[in-house]
Amino acid sequence: MNDLMSVVDWSRAQFALTAMYHWLFVPLTIGLSLIVAIMETIYVRTGDAKWKGITKFWMTLFGINFACGVATGIILEFEFGTNWSNYSWFVGDIFGAPLAIEGILAFFMEATFVAVMFFGWKKVSKGFHLASTWLTALGVSLSALWILIANAWMQNPVGMRFDPSQMRNVMDNFWEVAFNSVAMNKFFHAVTSGWVLAAVFVVGVSSWLLWRKSNVEAAKKSMKVASWVGLAGAVLVAWTGDGSAVEVARVQPMKLAAMEGLYNGAKGQSLVALGVVNADKRPGDTQPEMHFSIDIPYGLSILATHDPNAFVPGINDLIDGIEINAAGDTVNTVSYAERIALGKKAQDALRAYGVAEKAGDTEAMAAAQADIDANFKYFGYGYLSSPEDAVPNVPLTFYSFRIMVMTGGYLLLLFIVLLFVSYRKTSVLEKGWLHWVGILSIPVVWICSQSGWIVAEAGRQPWVIQDLLPTGAAISDIPAGSVATTFWIFAVLFTLLLFAEISIMIRFISKSTGSDIESAK
Repeated sequence: MNDLMSVVDWSRAQFALTAMYHWLFVPLTIGLSLIVAIMETIYVRTGDAKWKGITKFWMTLFGINFACGVATGIILEFEFGTNWSNYSWFVGDIFGAPLAIEGILAFFMEATFVAVMFFGWKKVSKGFHLASTWLTALGVSLSALWILIANAWMQNPVGMRFDPSQMRNVMDNFWEVAFNSVAMNKFFHAVTSGWVLAAVFVVGVSSWLLWRKSNVEAAKKSMKVASWVGLAGAVLVAWTGDGSAVEVARVQPMKLAAMEGLYNGAKGQSLVALGVVNADKRPGDTQPEMHFSIDIPYGLSILATHDPNAFVPGINDLIDGIEINAAGDTVNTVSYAERIALGKKAQDALRAYGVAEKAGDTEAMAAAQADIDANFKYFGYGYLSSPEDAVPNVPLTFYSFRIMVMTGGYLLLLFIVLLFVSYRKTSVLEKGWLHWVGILSIPVVWICSQSGWIVAEAGRQPWVIQDLLPTGAAISDIPAGSVATTFWIFAVLFTLLLFAEISIMIRFISKSTGSDIESAK
């Protein structure tokens, strides 16, 4: 058992490492592709060759980052087969479909048009080149779409049925999987957050150029475009974040409770604006939830249901079987202890089905099938030892959520200020303090982005597939030492890759101080 848990922990750590490094590159790719397309559109519409030079400058930085994102993304997909083979077997027919579409449609689309975008300036017309740039941006977003559809299905498994003869899940409604409401919110939230991240990156680099008094006009123009993209992204992130909160309350109420450190819910539930969560608190005990908190009255009820007087269940309520149904009503469902029992019953019925199938006993197979169908929604709970196993890491989820929200609020304010000074107080753009604000905002936006990903993924633990398959049952039968070894190999390689990207970018940006960006041919 200890070796099994070690394999689980190392496999989770390796996947988290790869995913977080990958997520350093992906949002910048998404956002920069849009910003570059907008800049080239300005060039084509105005005929101003200076915008061509500016476009090429940011396009080069996009290309450097694009290559790193591809490298980490490929490894991430291979890990499903190497480290999570039970998961891949259990739902491969469903999870594999969006990934296949992403590879066939989006990735090939990116690969085709990114070549034209970089090498076709003198080989194709302005219009065709511009179309290629926009199609690259579209391909990047489509790639994110299909990856996030796959991820959202893990958060809210729909459009499938369990086939006991294969002992795996099969897709029975592709469109339900593709248009999963969780996927749509997740897609727009992730893409618009990429706009914000890339906009801050452009603002930060432009601020450095202004601080060095190099390419001042190009930096100001870039900052203005980025600020508009960033402001639009920040507003849309807030809007889609609201929709995501409603979806989380509906399909992953335990994640919402962990985000708030909420154990005992109430009507008109307040939202913790700032607080120190009690890390020693456990379900059912009498310890306080918070050591300290500043609350927003009715805030969580509004966030979860848009009704200030709605009941929001906490961790203890959910374990006892008290939830909110799709209509927003508080209902008594099945307690987690009962779910564990029913999950074990479904697993026993599956084993009985296998025995009956080998014996050719169709009557016993039908009886087992009926038991499986009746209890399959709780199948994953049968792997849990106690209801407390279904509670995610509360402090990690709680603090990550607040870091995401607070840094996101700061970035929204930053774009508003930048646009104001860009149009009304242009002399402020020459101020050194503003340059440092822009530069130091670069790490802030990445902290915001990583925090959001942690909330989404750590908040759904212990589930690989919500309610159907926990991490302990999804891993491959491999030695813990093998996973630990590859973890450290990947940690070194990804860190070197990150340093290489940062070094190449810094070298390219520094080199630009000695040349005129706007005069690029």
